Amino acid sequence: MTDYRVVVVGTDGSSLADPTVARAAWLAKHDDADLVIVCAYSGLSRRAEAKNVATLGGDSRGGEVLGRTAAGDAISRAVAIAAAQGATVAAALTMEGDAAAALIETADARNAELLVLGARSDRSLAERLLGTVATEVVKRARCDVLIVRPTEPGEIPVPEDATGR
Repeated sequence: MTDYRVVVVGTDGSSLADPTVARAAWLAKHDDADLVIVCAYSGLSRRAEAKNVATLGGDSRGGEVLGRTAAGDAISRAVAIAAAQGATVAAALTMEGDAAAALIETADARNAELLVLGARSDRSLAERLLGTVATEVVKRARCDVLIVRPTEPGEIPVPEDATGR
């Protein structure tokens, strides 16, 4: 068994993203691997993005990062968490489009040995019928996949050193 050289982690800015990035960063530091952080987002026009930012819950597309600004915020937070863990962040990417496709494309392009993402248990009928990002990644990834789950429903602990608090 060899160490990982490239670890790709997905973030969406959700409450599960912090411990997911922290876990990936810890693994990358432990194996002296490069960490690549990816946030996929749904493109919005500037006007729609401004409206979405101005109104909490302004879009019904649950589970998606809406717009470049939100993706940038998620990436910034993830980079800070990775730095607090001592990981080497080789790249922090925002990509417009489907999250599963973005993660798989990045892992393939970077020759990653590990892809890390967070996943909750299916919560809705739509998720059960259509699948989730985690399901798609597990089916299509050509590398190891680590799924980070919350430890208890509603509680997602983040190590103190992961956020600098």
